[in-house]
Amino acid sequence: MLIYADDNMPYAREFFSQLGEVRLFSGRTVQPLQLQDAEVLLVRSVTKVSQALITACPKLQFVGTATIGIDHVDVAALQHQAVGFSSAPGCNAQSVLEYVLSSIFMLAEKYQWDLCSKTVGVVGVGNIGRLVVRGLQALGLKVLQCDPVRAEQEPDFPHLDLAQLLPQVDLLSLHVPLVRQGRWPTEQLIGSKELKQLKANCALINACRGEVVNNQALLAEAQSGQHRPLVLDVWANEPDILQELVPYCDIATAHIAGHSVEGKARGTEMLYQALCQQLRIPPQLTLKQVLPEPQFAELKINSNFSLLDVQNLTRLLYDVRRDDALFRLHLQHKGFDWLRKSYPARREYSSLRLTGTQVPTYLKELGFSSQ
Repeated sequence: MLIYADDNMPYAREFFSQLGEVRLFSGRTVQPLQLQDAEVLLVRSVTKVSQALITACPKLQFVGTATIGIDHVDVAALQHQAVGFSSAPGCNAQSVLEYVLSSIFMLAEKYQWDLCSKTVGVVGVGNIGRLVVRGLQALGLKVLQCDPVRAEQEPDFPHLDLAQLLPQVDLLSLHVPLVRQGRWPTEQLIGSKELKQLKANCALINACRGEVVNNQALLAEAQSGQHRPLVLDVWANEPDILQELVPYCDIATAHIAGHSVEGKARGTEMLYQALCQQLRIPPQLTLKQVLPEPQFAELKINSNFSLLDVQNLTRLLYDVRRDDALFRLHLQHKGFDWLRKSYPARREYSSLRLTGTQVPTYLKELGFSSQ
């Protein structure tokens, strides 16, 4: 079995080599004819699995994307050709939560916020959004939620329409998929009109898809003299992003919010499990077996640990300012894709085991492991 995998997909050889020959390719530049003998195709969001690509691969039996979103995959065409398909919903949810928390802690320090007095709006409360909501609530922040899809399916879901939510929040965090059509499109969800509905000093964090926010509208607002705290991990038209917007960002990164070691590897593992299921064979490997030992394995928490210490604890594992510095230093000379491909290793909270007689419950809610 010939298995083609994006060369930015970690542990692809470790997971899939027992199932066939693994060949790596560049996800951004690959052409359909380069994959024509593929029986299994494993991609990330930079590769468009179009009708043309599917037609060029007559032996194709399975396509997997190690991402949550599937807007880059023509799922209907795969179904028409009876090609198995799987994505990896939730694989990097914890990693994105940690990115959001690090960004919020950085903004709070920079602008001297009292976080307990802030209201956060979370738009999109799926696999990632619900984890963000739970984490923020564990820290005592007030959270308002907007997700019309969940509101339709769950009568008790505490949904607020976007127009109701926007004027009430001090910080807006976006976690929707990119949906271009249908009842609830998210493309250009936040544009000039929506920015005017926000408080002038309301912070905006986008760690979902770049096209969800009108980047030109953000630039126009910033150039008008209004300073809005801004954290952008995703950008319209990646990798050719609107570089004029970068100087107005408090944090600017290269679509790496979900790029923890665990987050990326978990996506590979989920595709491995899905292919094993299609082949009707039992999986032989688990994530724990392939991950390296973490640099920090154990930390004792004393009884006087408080919420004020959470920021220092989380920074031990991840400080988003590192990624912002890398982005600003290398974007022009190395490029957006190089930043993603060369992203330095970062471990999730779960890699650090907390010990002590009283590990606070909210630390477990944030994802830390304990005795």
